[in-house]
Amino acid sequence: MTSPIPGNLWIRRYHPAPEAAERLVCFPHAGGSASFYLPVSTALSPAVDVLGVQYPGRQDRRSEPGVTSVADLADSITEALAGWDDRPLTFFGHSMGAVVAFEVARRMEGAGGGPVRLFASGRRAPSRTRDENVHLRDDNGLVAELRALSGTDGQFLADEELLRMILPAIRSDYTAVETYRCDPGATVSCPVTVLTGNADPKTSLDEARAWADHTTGGSELKVFPGGHFFLADRQADVLAVLTEHFRMPART
Repeated sequence: MTSPIPGNLWIRRYHPAPEAAERLVCFPHAGGSASFYLPVSTALSPAVDVLGVQYPGRQDRRSEPGVTSVADLADSITEALAGWDDRPLTFFGHSMGAVVAFEVARRMEGAGGGPVRLFASGRRAPSRTRDENVHLRDDNGLVAELRALSGTDGQFLADEELLRMILPAIRSDYTAVETYRCDPGATVSCPVTVLTGNADPKTSLDEARAWADHTTGGSELKVFPGGHFFLADRQADVLAVLTEHFRMPART
């Protein structure tokens, strides 16, 4: 695995592209890691400088305690991205990563910066809540949820030692996203592109469309065949959406 950028545990840069005109910052799902976006980095570089966010509690950060608050994650990531906005930034977040990206965008815009576009994938709008309690289940219940969503590599779920290593981080992530609450009036000024699976048990089409209430920059909805992790099965289609975005004239 690529080492962290010196002095920055939060950011991974698998294919440095110093000549790229723009940057894409990728935010993982609950239990996910920056390496989930390695295929995106491979596909888009060197035209785009791709950064992957690495939350604490996994992979080379597994000795660190997980963060149980989306707000705390967003605060730390905003700080970690300081200095990386010397060229236009685009955010892409899947599931929990979508609301973390939204909160980072809010913070950056409040300081006079922010992304040129937010891609919110596999997540209902920030103000749409459900009564979810996966983070309160025992380990077996947590594993059952992971199996149901098919978002975690099967080798981890079958290997008891590996499972023990990753469950604390997963539980922290679920705590963060399931206790997250957003003011219905909270918005970003950048446009939002919403990506969702047509059979996602975690996000209805109505909940996905509600992202329009959280941006003053306009929104669009793209629906793909599949469930919560449609982007794994429809990787080429999702990459095509990103490629089209970056083919547009460079933003300043």
